[in-house]
Amino acid sequence: MLRRRPAEGPFALVHRSRNTEHLHCLNEIAERSGLHRGMTLADARAICPDLITRPADIVREAAALAALHRWMGRYAPMVARDGSDGLIADITGVPHLFGGEQDLRADLHARMARAGLSVVSAIAGTRGAAHALARHGGGIIPEGRLVDKIGPLPVSALRIDTETTQALGRMGLTRIADLITQPRAPLARRFGSGLILRLDQALGHQPEPVAAETEAPHFGVRMTLPEPIGLQADVMAGLTRLLERLCHTLGQHHMGARRLRLDLHRVDREIARVEIGLARPMRNPERIAALFSKGIADVEAGFGIEAMRLEAHVTESLPPEQIGGGQAMRHEDALADLFSRLGNRLGFERVLRLLPAESTIPERSFLLAPAAYSEAAPPPPRTGPERPIIIFPPEPVAIRGMDHPGHPPVRFRWRRMQFTTMRATGPERIAPEWWLIDPDWQSGLRDYWRIETREGPRLWLFHTPQSPAWSVQGEFA
Repeated sequence: MLRRRPAEGPFALVHRSRNTEHLHCLNEIAERSGLHRGMTLADARAICPDLITRPADIVREAAALAALHRWMGRYAPMVARDGSDGLIADITGVPHLFGGEQDLRADLHARMARAGLSVVSAIAGTRGAAHALARHGGGIIPEGRLVDKIGPLPVSALRIDTETTQALGRMGLTRIADLITQPRAPLARRFGSGLILRLDQALGHQPEPVAAETEAPHFGVRMTLPEPIGLQADVMAGLTRLLERLCHTLGQHHMGARRLRLDLHRVDREIARVEIGLARPMRNPERIAALFSKGIADVEAGFGIEAMRLEAHVTESLPPEQIGGGQAMRHEDALADLFSRLGNRLGFERVLRLLPAESTIPERSFLLAPAAYSEAAPPPPRTGPERPIIIFPPEPVAIRGMDHPGHPPVRFRWRRMQFTTMRATGPERIAPEWWLIDPDWQSGLRDYWRIETREGPRLWLFHTPQSPAWSVQGEFA
């Protein structure tokens, strides 16, 4: 458990799971009050009314643990996560570099204390024993004293589930030492092979190596300049070199950049930052550099820039593809560059494209989606009546004179203009989608007509059988 400042009273972080809040992490005062991790908050309040709680931030905890995971490489070449709140390291052959196990552990605690963190650690001959001791006070288990040190610990330290722990407690088996003296066959029949496996791993009878996770590649490059620079051309030249190195690394991992950040370190210790986004994954240095030019032109260099750092902090998979020679490919790249330029100026959420949708309702036959986060889709095949090129919300028309009910008006007024109907095609009856609530379609069925007017516009008019009013909702090419 890591924390910045110790709380003065019982304190716990809570996490909501399955519509119930549980204790996620708690301090020693709360544990002495009878609380434990995983307990529901309601039960904890009943036992300890003075409990102070705060919501747990799982994402930030994972990020902090990942940072510690990288930092722990100074103590061991093999470091892995141990649950959601711990790290395990194989320090075989390392302690003599620090003067022994005691000095290594002291160095670890001293560096953590300087960082404002408290940590509990343990060193043992097996992973299971180190895990158990680290969560029950910590320390070092000398060679040959493994059973003596972990024997007094509760059986829950063996990384078994709560139901097994409670069942063992009802039988009077509360300590690890109680299990060691028991015959294995009855325990396996009663509680399963998982309990025996954890016990043997803690005692060293079953191997449990430290399997270090593969580190995610870091896509970042930097350059320290021999002399400060300030001209835009010089900064762009340095950026080109950084992009060539970065794109080469991206290509080795079959990745493409979606967001890039350029940090310009000035002589006065200030940092000017230029960040861009890309409409699609990319690792082409020339095309990416062009998107940086406007942001670099606005940078105030001050007394000069002495270092540059470029990082692709958002990446996506980009397998190798055939380039060159195809007009369709060049058109696709040019369109992506256009979306990138517009997105960096206006915001990628504001550059939209139309996508087809399955609906008979005219205003629901398309979707608006950000162009940078969606793929173009061809319109679905249609065999019915022609649809207008422009669709807008219904606009009422004023009818002049008496007309036949259900037939388009001969003369009408729309948008302050007079129109005369020359030819009408229809009707096309469209029913509302009863499974969706839409106030605009509560009037019921609509009969749509294609109207060719003497004045030129070709309009899409409709009326409902329940109402004699007419409206315009679209215009044909």
